[in-house]
Amino acid sequence: MVRVYLTEGDHQMQRLMHFLHAEEKVRGITAFRGIAGIGASGRMHTSSLIDVSLDLPLVVEFFDRTDKVEGILEDLNKIVEPGHVVSWPASLNMGE
Repeated sequence: MVRVYLTEGDHQMQRLMHFLHAEEKVRGITAFRGIAGIGASGRMHTSSLIDVSLDLPLVVEFFDRTDKVEGILEDLNKIVEPGHVVSWPASLNMGE
């Protein structure tokens, strides 16, 4: 399981989604748009009516087989700055 933390202002989400879906054919991908967040800058990014900067936090989450994810993690360094990717082992329940 992998989470990639971005902000809208970085304009990286479309490239990342294309990479994961079209190039890597990842099994499951979801993008979340946050209502507030504080990043490395220490500055608050919010969705208040006063702040219309469209610099809100974004999280792209995906999963696939362990071997596939390990290869993708190496390539993510070319798309996303170091320190913005979190991963952990997960189990996929396929039912009965």
